[in-house]
Amino acid sequence: MLQIQNLYKVFNKNTVNENVVFNKLNLTVNKGDYITIIGSNGAGKSTLLNIISGTIPVDGGMIMLGDKEISKLPEHKCTKFIGRVFQDPTKGTAPSMTILENMSMAYNKGKKFDLSFAVNKKDIPYFKELLSSLELGLEDKLYTQVGLLSGGQRQALSLIMTVMGNPEILLLDEHTAALDPKTSEKIIELTENIIKEKSITTLMVTHNLNHAIRLGNRLIMLHHGNVILDISGKEKKELTIEKLFKLFENNSEDDLISDRALFS
Repeated sequence: MLQIQNLYKVFNKNTVNENVVFNKLNLTVNKGDYITIIGSNGAGKSTLLNIISGTIPVDGGMIMLGDKEISKLPEHKCTKFIGRVFQDPTKGTAPSMTILENMSMAYNKGKKFDLSFAVNKKDIPYFKELLSSLELGLEDKLYTQVGLLSGGQRQALSLIMTVMGNPEILLLDEHTAALDPKTSEKIIELTENIIKEKSITTLMVTHNLNHAIRLGNRLIMLHHGNVILDISGKEKKELTIEKLFKLFENNSEDDLISDRALFS
């Protein structure tokens, strides 16, 4: 279980541009939750993932993952139990290295090994099996540099590499936003299969309302750094875009925000 308690985060403190993103935010993520997160630009969606993953420090409050406090852990230590896939397909892989070398590095993450022997030929059948499940033909391109792959192929590889270490938490930061619609749906299908197979607790930021409503067991809407909607169970299953907008209108004091601005 992931617990966020009284989270406080401010940028440009004590300046004219001071921006308090979170002021005592509280959120409990249960083990096995698959949560889709929506909200307007500046609502704090990506900042929340950055804080959980240790990319940016907290200014107050506490984050607990099980019995571990991770609030003050640097990013490289958080990667032992937190996996993340970014919006930009180029961020999750090393472009100058081959698929085989990338997968070998991911497979050996956290282990002690000599870089000159990072690729173990005994692992190749396992890597091919994983790649074959993608149905993108990557199992036949083990020695191809990752920089030569398409965005969709690279994002699929990033996802596979991220879950190879069986993270306790998977963070998906608009990981299909940079892809064409057809490829996006392929990656979403792959994501669904992996999360279901491994039962990984997942937080997925998205601007795609159809994905937000259709995927996962729980939907959270952030607005001005606050959770203004938290929908699960039967209510989540029966949710529609029209119902979602109505719920937002009933829970928001900001009458000026437009539907387009909310999810742009």
